[in-house]
Amino acid sequence: MKLRTPLFPTTLHSDVADIAAGYFFDLDITDTVLIVNSCARGHAVAESDLDIAVLAKENVTDVEIAEATKKWIEYSSVHHVIMKYRSSNRFRHLHLDIINGNYQPGLIEASEPIDFFEVEIGNQVCYAAPVNSSGDHFKKLQQKWLPYYDESLRFERLKNIIDACCYDIDHIPFLIKRGLYFHALYILHKAFEEFLQALFLANKTYPLAYNKWIKYQVAELLNKPELYSQLSPILSIENIESNEMNEKAKMLQALLNDM
Repeated sequence: MKLRTPLFPTTLHSDVADIAAGYFFDLDITDTVLIVNSCARGHAVAESDLDIAVLAKENVTDVEIAEATKKWIEYSSVHHVIMKYRSSNRFRHLHLDIINGNYQPGLIEASEPIDFFEVEIGNQVCYAAPVNSSGDHFKKLQQKWLPYYDESLRFERLKNIIDACCYDIDHIPFLIKRGLYFHALYILHKAFEEFLQALFLANKTYPLAYNKWIKYQVAELLNKPELYSQLSPILSIENIESNEMNEKAKMLQALLNDM
């Protein structure tokens, strides 16, 4: 399987990534150091965060991960290059997580928050860029989760997220009737994210996120540019204290029905 190569927007991004990789390569717990999110896809700009996921070996315990995380925080808080990176731009951050690669599907149910099972696999397995090489654990995760996971689980989750999306869409008119316009807007946005989750599940494609990179994901990852042109108007609300959100809910329902 062809591996991604990270592309860093600044020398500081690259230097900090090298420092983090070198630090964790010296630890016995480390399987693979992964650059994730924008830098992994070559879409990062100078203000972008540097996101790193350190995949632990299969036999590493939660206690060992917690101890390694604590030591990394202590080390990185005083390293002069990392301090320089953190102080150089107020909008970019260094995010480093030590992960065990144990991905478990969460609850999908009406009125419950979004479950990010597919997003985690997408960012940490499908779209991640290993530094230097892939360890045995990472290779096993690729074999397990790519190109996509078990069909029975996919069908179950797709049905559940469609039901949850319909529930939220149906809830919006009741909220508008009560004058709860801002709550209705929140539910419309939630239903929009649920629609995106259903869309990716239906197309057996891992998402990056449900709240950003929407045009890139829909137009390029899913190759549905015509659909994207129908999505942006749904969350464009001119007058919140009106019937407008009811109409937007109907638009979203129609797209869900045609999916």
